[in-house]
Amino acid sequence: MSGEILSQNEIDALLSAISTGEMDADDLKKEELEKRVKVYDFKRALRFSKDQIRSLTRIHENFARLLTTYFSAQLRTYVQISVASADQIPYEEFIRSIPKMTILNVFEVPPLDGRIILEVNPNIAYSMMDRVLGGRGISVNKVDSLTEIETRIMSNLFEKAFDNLQEAWGTIVEIEPVMTEFEVNPQFLQLVSPNDTVVVISLNTQIGETSGMINVCIPHVVLEPIIPKLSAHYWMENAQKEKIPEEIMILEKRIRSADLPIVSELGSTDITIQDFLLLDVGDVIDLNKAIEEPLTIKVGGIPKYRGQPGKVGKKHAIQILDILKGGDEDGK
Repeated sequence: MSGEILSQNEIDALLSAISTGEMDADDLKKEELEKRVKVYDFKRALRFSKDQIRSLTRIHENFARLLTTYFSAQLRTYVQISVASADQIPYEEFIRSIPKMTILNVFEVPPLDGRIILEVNPNIAYSMMDRVLGGRGISVNKVDSLTEIETRIMSNLFEKAFDNLQEAWGTIVEIEPVMTEFEVNPQFLQLVSPNDTVVVISLNTQIGETSGMINVCIPHVVLEPIIPKLSAHYWMENAQKEKIPEEIMILEKRIRSADLPIVSELGSTDITIQDFLLLDVGDVIDLNKAIEEPLTIKVGGIPKYRGQPGKVGKKHAIQILDILKGGDEDGK
């Protein structure tokens, strides 16, 4: 049965059509059976669930924010990067969808197997390079004639940019991105077999007045070991995970062994900058406390106790007389 809910008017109209002979119940049953058969294209195998694609989208939304910050600092101009889409397609389809000459940065992401592509539209790449060289961010598409200097500038820029993926993926797996190849012709880059499924995350990119796309292509073989971690169930389990007793004991032990500065204040006063500049050896400063008043003892900069000064053997000491309630900055 279909999961569609009919209104009362639609139900009445349907019953009326059957009763008058305008519609045959047997035809409806045949139509329902036909709807159960779905066309499946084995060349476009869906290896990831919608839930896993949503998780990858969230991860790369964080990656887009990190890239925005990175490129804004490097290029010193307006930069806006956001996720446009996340799709699973055959690798061959990805290669056909990008320009014939473009900027392809290939990375390994150990400990995961396989390689990832960071494809940057030439308009964006040249606008970035122009800004790095001190220009206004003008884009001139001449990918087929990149000089060695231009290639080095671009590869260095995108290699450091891809380091942000390590932080974006940190909640799923610890990776160490390493750039292994820089290519401009997609036909020379055989990452996986043509029919293998890849996830392509497309990022809308605005650099000053220039706009274009940055695509992150991730083969299924790279994500296969961490696919279970991409489900919402895994995220919920991590959020609700309770600390085990051993972790609590270790945390308490570390807190107890932490160093805290303890300061005993004799008093304080206010003087003008002029008086401060005229201070000399032998001058006396009047404090706001009488000699018989207890001193305030601060722990970590917060008033905690009152005490009186004294000596233990040959060392100066202070005896605690009272505990301050609240422990706020005023000691009240």
